[in-house]
Amino acid sequence: MVILCIIGYIYYYITLPAINIHSVGFWTFIISVFSILTVVSVIWKLKGKKASLKDTSKNVFKFCGFITLGLIVIFIMGSLLSSPIVNASKYQKLLQIKEGDFNEDIEQISYNEIPILDRDSATLLGSRKMGSIVEYVSQFEVADDYTQINYQGIPVRITPLKYGSVFKWITNHRNGIPAYLRINMANQDTELIRLEEGIKYSEADHFGRNINRYIRFKYPTYIFDKLNFEIDDEGVPYYVCPVKDFKIGLFGGQTISNVVLVNAVTGETADYKIDEVPKWVDRVYRVDLLISYYNYYGTLKHGYLNSVLSQKDALKTTDGYNYIAQDDDVWVYTGVTSVGGDESNVGFVIMNQRTAETKYYPISGAEEFSGMRSAEGQVQHLGYTATFPLLLNIAGEPTYFISLKDEAGLVKKYAMVNIAKYQIVAIGDSVNECEKVYINMLKTNGITLTDTTSLPTATGKILKIAEAVIDGNSHYYVLLDNSNAIFDVLVDENIDIVKSNVGDTVTSSNTKGDSLNTVVGIR
Repeated sequence: MVILCIIGYIYYYITLPAINIHSVGFWTFIISVFSILTVVSVIWKLKGKKASLKDTSKNVFKFCGFITLGLIVIFIMGSLLSSPIVNASKYQKLLQIKEGDFNEDIEQISYNEIPILDRDSATLLGSRKMGSIVEYVSQFEVADDYTQINYQGIPVRITPLKYGSVFKWITNHRNGIPAYLRINMANQDTELIRLEEGIKYSEADHFGRNINRYIRFKYPTYIFDKLNFEIDDEGVPYYVCPVKDFKIGLFGGQTISNVVLVNAVTGETADYKIDEVPKWVDRVYRVDLLISYYNYYGTLKHGYLNSVLSQKDALKTTDGYNYIAQDDDVWVYTGVTSVGGDESNVGFVIMNQRTAETKYYPISGAEEFSGMRSAEGQVQHLGYTATFPLLLNIAGEPTYFISLKDEAGLVKKYAMVNIAKYQIVAIGDSVNECEKVYINMLKTNGITLTDTTSLPTATGKILKIAEAVIDGNSHYYVLLDNSNAIFDVLVDENIDIVKSNVGDTVTSSNTKGDSLNTVVGIR
């Protein structure tokens, strides 16, 4: 029995099941314990020489065998009664969806806010950065987190370092992990952020400082979802630990009830209800959890049998997803298509990773992979591959923005594909150039663009004006007395600029570029 208790504790210490009837790991642990007791009692009964030992082992066998069988039956029944097979309507109502207004909700964003990198490209940049830091490269490696968040209004991916091996943990764990990487997804800048005090609690640590074990012993009844590495507005590293709750039976209808924040440096914890989570936190709901919510909503409208047989009115999300930064939150974007598997979307959804708020936009058009193939077709002679699209609002048009990468994984060109008419594909060496080509193509194809008076405006006196010809097009570059920006005015689209002189007052509608403002309209 002593040996069994020791084995049980070691099993618990390694697997860390929550002490909670909704935890599958807890049921596995309890069933395993009683199964072992049942086997041991059989061995006692067969090998015991004393009659009293045989009688005792017989009673233990009956008791433990009955408990084990009962637990298995309850577990199986609980799993069945928690499934969509018998709870289709409850699963279908897990997600509340609002129909959104595309032009109002999906704002036209500046170029320095567009994440042009995907996770693979960010991983490549992180590995290269780590390889150039001689003082750390022999002892530490880059962890695989690469969490995408909004940091001070900029889309970034962050990931901590980790110990290179157990032996390197032994020599370095006293001071902790000294830094994390921050990769700007818009301009590809990769920074190593050194910390005054090292990260003491992480998934790379061992024993009591392993972040999973640390929170388990602090919150033994909480069922934690996937942990996320994030930073607050001051750059302090945290682990965001969502706490699962189950609304349907024992194991069904997973949602998030609480979030535990752990300061990765000090180990200080704070427990928040889901509606009280600080706004700097970006990732509470896993992407696959949010997508499963919509798939339940879209496929179970007419019950479970319809979802697998006739599939009337059944909708599902497309196979990929990307992220949209809105109002300092990270939203998951994915298309919506029919279960039949055609190559078109009936609309798309965006889902807030902090609050699970979901909006649906009934905009039909090409699904994402068709858009990717269209973009690749424009550069097939170069052999570039397309990243999964990002949804943008370009002049009021729902548009796929795609980065095109070479064989080394480096971004070489950019593409914009109109969702409704995916034969309209613009390619450019920069985001600014790509957008100009795209807007011209929209006009050529007779698509009415959003009224430019709704775009950001600037008014001031002309301080300096200069003319240039680029790619056969006449441009005027203008400096205003009340702005440090350089305004790029395309003469073909703003002919009135030729009448302007230094000292004249002008008002412009603009889109912001990397180093200047492109004028959409001027008066």
